[in-house]
Amino acid sequence: MGELSKSQRIQMDLWAQAVAATRLPGPHPDVDKLVVPTLNEMIDIAVTRTMAARIHPPGIIFGLLFLLALVCSLLAGYAMADSKRLSWLHITSFVVVTVVSVFVVLDIEYPRLGLIRVDQYDQVLVVLRHSMD
Repeated sequence: MGELSKSQRIQMDLWAQAVAATRLPGPHPDVDKLVVPTLNEMIDIAVTRTMAARIHPPGIIFGLLFLLALVCSLLAGYAMADSKRLSWLHITSFVVVTVVSVFVVLDIEYPRLGLIRVDQYDQVLVVLRHSMD
């Protein structure tokens, strides 16, 4: 939470300085029409990014996903119980597809924790931030 509050303070300071700068007698009279909306869009994008990172589906969605995988496994096992010979190809394929599907859904939902990572995008933002100092 410290970084988020620091970011919000920086945004508020930047906004206050931009508004104060547009009221100075020196700049072009239309500078406020260009600077303020652009700065507002920048802050809106930052807020949108923050909210997108914080919003996740409710736990019941993940519970239902696992329940669905379990019920499908039960039905597949029940259907194969009558046969005299087990088809290991079908069993293995079903297990792999089910596990990969659940894993990919969870991995996409939490992109900084799994195999599909977005750290390289975060690194670009960190380098950009350090270049501003």
